[in-house]
Amino acid sequence: MVCVVVEVLGNFEVWRRSSVRHPFGLARAEVLTGFAMSVFLLFGGFDLISHNLKHFLEELGDHESHHSHPHERVSAGTVDFVAVAAIATSIVSAYGLKNHARISKVMRVSYLASLPSVLSNPFHFLTICVSLLIAVLPLLSITLYTWLDRLICATISVAMFGLGARLAVAQGLMLLMSYGGHGGNAGVSSVLREIESDSSVTRIDDAQFWQVHYNLCMANLKLSVVKGYDEASLGKLRSRISSLIQNRLGEGYGTGGNMRWEVTLEVTTDATS
Repeated sequence: MVCVVVEVLGNFEVWRRSSVRHPFGLARAEVLTGFAMSVFLLFGGFDLISHNLKHFLEELGDHESHHSHPHERVSAGTVDFVAVAAIATSIVSAYGLKNHARISKVMRVSYLASLPSVLSNPFHFLTICVSLLIAVLPLLSITLYTWLDRLICATISVAMFGLGARLAVAQGLMLLMSYGGHGGNAGVSSVLREIESDSSVTRIDDAQFWQVHYNLCMANLKLSVVKGYDEASLGKLRSRISSLIQNRLGEGYGTGGNMRWEVTLEVTTDATS
């Protein structure tokens, strides 16, 4: 629902228009909402883990639950219908609506990057894999059914906790005006070293990198350059640095990515050069 609302509101100019109260538009509201959802995902994972642990301890000590209720075995046709519906919904969500695309890009799960687009997103990957396993559960024996059911429940709880924690960290860094994106601190350090290696730059006095929202990052640099630099040379220097940051930390020009870097440079002349 949140993804649909964001996609609809993103078509309006007010979503991207800057104001005194919202200098980056309303796009950061999506980050705040996503952070709240990731915390909810964390608590959901904790809840499932606690339930699994409680049932395990009850069976380990041969104790019966105080809230036990008889459960009927679900028919294979009902389970198959639910599993197929979940898989179809994930495919439509991935290819048709492109939901979770920005969230998946923020998480950057490297070990899923080589898979097809629908599986490179951890949310779609888990939904499809678990749905396929659930579809075959009614065909198994009672003993195997019970153990596989517990295994699936444990996998879902751990996945909810892991994805929620990773997503909360990524979105928390955005809200704290920090940068933890492509390359992280190592990528930023590499860019700064290359800028300092330029013959016209004597030193970097200040550098701030941070991610505003899913599609925008900012880099604010204060540089000291050698004497004798005219406006044309400074313009070329700004262009080189902007291209370097976009290609190293962003997705590069012409790659079809949506990550954009806004680079501001404050240039002073080094009196000692």
